[in-house]
Amino acid sequence: MSRYCSQCGKSRKACICQWVVPLGNEIELIILQHTSEEHRPLGTARILNLSLNCCTCLIGEDFSNDALLNEYLADDHYQHFILYPSESSLCLSELANSSVTKHKKMRLILLDGTWKKAYKMWQLSTNLHCLPTVKLPEDLQGHYTIRKAPSENSLSTVEAGYYALSLLEPNKDFSPLLNVFEKMIEFQIAQMPPGVFEKNYLKGE
Repeated sequence: MSRYCSQCGKSRKACICQWVVPLGNEIELIILQHTSEEHRPLGTARILNLSLNCCTCLIGEDFSNDALLNEYLADDHYQHFILYPSESSLCLSELANSSVTKHKKMRLILLDGTWKKAYKMWQLSTNLHCLPTVKLPEDLQGHYTIRKAPSENSLSTVEAGYYALSLLEPNKDFSPLLNVFEKMIEFQIAQMPPGVFEKNYLKGE
């Protein structure tokens, strides 16, 4: 028997499948995952991919010539947005209340990687540059306590997906996404020797 779960890809003792709840989302997510994140045990994109019925994950760094992504982008039945904060980005709370998305279905693209890797993906993937960029409200705080983040309001990919869908589909409950995330974190903290979490993460060392 394999040491790894065939569904979530994690080791069997760290398997998250028991907490995954199938969720229906109308706003389709496309996750562009940096190659360095694909086998990272603490990656959270897999939570979105396992839970949501409309979610696609593509692996790479330069997606300019990615056939499947370009096929998606060429489908004019959809409006495509990329979650990438910039001075010109529209906040998703404003987009949710506007008429921009009323006439077409919507796809939201997430970049899965560290800030440095996400920036490189953005620079290399020239097919993304024509897409309107959106951002989440700035007062959100991430809870990825077992992974270093550049700031308090840095969010994991699953948190970004959760908040985005909650803003765009306010009548649906996407909280099971965060429950899986929290269970994963609790397990990882439980595996650490006594005092390691407090020393290295709570104190920010």
